[in-house]
Amino acid sequence: MPPPVFRFAPSPNGYLHLGHAFSAMLNFDLARQSGGRFLLRVEDIDPTRCRPEFEAAIEEDLNWLGLSWERPVRRQSEHLSEYRAALEKLEGLGLIYPAFESRLDIAKLIAEQKVPHGWPRDPDGVPLYPGTSRSFAAEKAQQMIDAGVRYSLRLDMAAACARVGSIGWTERGEGPEGETGAVAAEPAAWGDVIIARKETPTSYHLAVVIDDALQGVSEVVRGQDLFWSTSVHRLLQELLHLPQPVYRHHRLIRDASGQKLSKSTDATGLRELRAAGIDPAEIRRRVGLA
Repeated sequence: MPPPVFRFAPSPNGYLHLGHAFSAMLNFDLARQSGGRFLLRVEDIDPTRCRPEFEAAIEEDLNWLGLSWERPVRRQSEHLSEYRAALEKLEGLGLIYPAFESRLDIAKLIAEQKVPHGWPRDPDGVPLYPGTSRSFAAEKAQQMIDAGVRYSLRLDMAAACARVGSIGWTERGEGPEGETGAVAAEPAAWGDVIIARKETPTSYHLAVVIDDALQGVSEVVRGQDLFWSTSVHRLLQELLHLPQPVYRHHRLIRDASGQKLSKSTDATGLRELRAAGIDPAEIRRRVGLA
């Protein structure tokens, strides 16, 4: 039986903070304890936000924490053809369609709908896409694409769910409400999610399942904020006939106000803590690792 494979997969769009340190060290510890492998993957599919200096800082921080990983490091930007091939499979199944609305357009469409109890939202609290472009004739959609109109490619969730039936996953950690063990996936809760965009042949959802499959990742250890995203990932794995990892969602590291740490909120970075004289042992203590 092959050894288990773990991975830490940050995006180089900012500096690592304590939450990243906890996830990286937990993956590394579990790999070491089980005689498994530990991989570093750079999720850099967003060229507008990802920068080489952030990637260099990631490796510097992980080295400082005492972590080591297999090389070469997989960078998503170097594997767009693999995501494009998966996208073509979904297209061949008739499960994706181009959508041309901007976020503002979607907000206006939703505002026009007089829904008594409010428009339905996905697990992250984002209003579900109303599916307007799904009804466009193929000729009209192609004309808009040829005219250079920006678009995203969305998964026809109802058709995809009908194709695979009931699915779930094995949870070795726990979800936000204490979910553990056998968990039933609920991909329909996300609506017609974006699978790719005009300028990039993938999205996080598609790239992560392709990467995990191609790298042989058997243990996905990540934060509870991604717990219900696993429903979409399990759906894509079934549609694309990809292996199913075991999932372990861990607690989030929060600030004094109870909010999860985030790059977007300028959470204190590991580099600042290091400059302040904090050592890796103290980092472990702060995140609750022995």
